[in-house]
Amino acid sequence: VITRSSNNFGHYQYPEKLMPMIMVNSLSNKPVTLYGNGSGVRDWIFVEDNCRGILTVLEKGKNCEIYNIGAENEKTNIEVAKAILEILNKPETLLKFVEERPGHDQRYSMVSDKIKKLGWKTNYDFNTGLKKTVDWYVNNRKWWEPLKNIPGKRTS
Repeated sequence: VITRSSNNFGHYQYPEKLMPMIMVNSLSNKPVTLYGNGSGVRDWIFVEDNCRGILTVLEKGKNCEIYNIGAENEKTNIEVAKAILEILNKPETLLKFVEERPGHDQRYSMVSDKIKKLGWKTNYDFNTGLKKTVDWYVNNRKWWEPLKNIPGKRTS
């Protein structure tokens, strides 16, 4: 059985990934970099919903099948950044747009009808999962601060 998940977010995600990078840079009052004009679209799923999806497939999925696990929470990168800044009460002036990476995908999306037929659904809407995630990063600086200084890793 194969599962394919949309973009996960939640606690303990490495600070070089989009959402944690936005949070840790904002909390450090550093620029939040977004590629291009921030119009790239991703479907976001809270990590606990994704884990339950994997468990659902393990318990109820059929052999030799592929299941997409998505939450139908399509957001542009700029929408995600602004939502995080708002929760943290940080100014949008922290946003900094940088040159798009060559070959960077503009949209990640998936249809998750097959896993829904197994009885799976999300427990967290985007805003609830995002608030829970932001709160975790605010309250766990001791976990992520040392990770920001690892040579060769993009965290800004």
